[in-house]
Amino acid sequence: MNTASQGRFLERKLIFPFILLTSLFFLWGLANNMTDTLLAAFKKIMSMSDFQTSWIQLAFYGSYFTLAFPAAIFIKRFTYKTGVLLGLGLFISGSLLFYPASHTMVYGHFLAALFILAGGLSILETAANPYIVTLGREETGTRRLNFAQSFNPIGSITGVLLSKLFILSNLNAASADERAIMSQDALVAIQEKELSAVMGPYVGVAFLLIVIWILIAITKMPKSSDAGRKLNLGPTLRRLSRNKRYLLGVVAQFFYVGAQIGVWSFTIRYVMQELSLNEERAATYYLAALILFTVMRFVFTGLMKFFKPGVLLAVSSLLAIISTMIVIFGSGSIAVYALVSVSGFMSLMFPTIYGLSVRGLGEDTKIGGSGLIMAILGGAVLTAIQGQVSDATGSIHLAYTVPLVCFIVIMIYGGLVARKDPA
Repeated sequence: MNTASQGRFLERKLIFPFILLTSLFFLWGLANNMTDTLLAAFKKIMSMSDFQTSWIQLAFYGSYFTLAFPAAIFIKRFTYKTGVLLGLGLFISGSLLFYPASHTMVYGHFLAALFILAGGLSILETAANPYIVTLGREETGTRRLNFAQSFNPIGSITGVLLSKLFILSNLNAASADERAIMSQDALVAIQEKELSAVMGPYVGVAFLLIVIWILIAITKMPKSSDAGRKLNLGPTLRRLSRNKRYLLGVVAQFFYVGAQIGVWSFTIRYVMQELSLNEERAATYYLAALILFTVMRFVFTGLMKFFKPGVLLAVSSLLAIISTMIVIFGSGSIAVYALVSVSGFMSLMFPTIYGLSVRGLGEDTKIGGSGLIMAILGGAVLTAIQGQVSDATGSIHLAYTVPLVCFIVIMIYGGLVARKDPA
């Protein structure tokens, strides 16, 4: 039993700052899943190949990877609050840039807007994750982060619904072949309407973000910071490079994000194959997976009052391994239900790995946190490998061996941490 983690969760004076910070987890979840639909949208709007639409993911994850470390240096030099405001500012700017991009109708302009937007998300995650951990006692930091992260999948569900309602439902039914024989004026008229639909939700979210930015700017936020101290980047990196717990955490996070994106990216296709459904009906199972993911985040947060986070991480990874094996070797409804259940077992992994990895880092937390955000690159790398496995074998079932390996790595990390942490 994890009696040490039963300390005070949050002081009363920190409740409003905590609410403001937690809203950010909802908002970047919303942005992440709205962006997922852009691949399908641009493939149809501009009759693109899968390779061309993949630049959306490259711009998104590339920005995350590129800006996380500079963001950590910025936050280290100033404060968490300053980093949050900078991240929100870029999030707002990138969202608003969808407006001129919808008028120029140039794909590269949308990619630039997306890169700036994702850069804001990278800075927000680099700042907000460790900020939440430091808002109280260290032993309750992982539980606090799990609670805040519980609102991230709620944002994801909202993003999917907004995309279906405002973007995908407004795409013209004309196929790529039909668009190819249209007159230029007719095609442009259709594309203008479709790109306007793409732009609308992003600009709408931007105005909500402006309100959040103002509230955070005028609210007295706890510093939880070593702002003003000398950066000492070299010694910090040397200490981190010798911290096995932290380094293994970065590796585990890389594999976790790869597993999550891989599991979700192939869910609709898997369901379509096993249950003979079309895209729209198969997407219902994807939505169910997101809902289960959300519910289980709160469940696992509650369980952390009684069990060590490392133990829960190892057990949930083991259950994910069992479910994934059913996905690989099973078929029909049972395999589909197993695939949906994987999302429930994944739900605690990101915040738990993060919280366990930064525990005890002290003044190195900001720079260390950036490495855990840079590990999000696993979502691009391992998902691409999963796609290659599927193409090479001709089996979407065998493609799930990639997430299976990921969960094994995470289980090992959880077990190692559980043995070292006090009961």
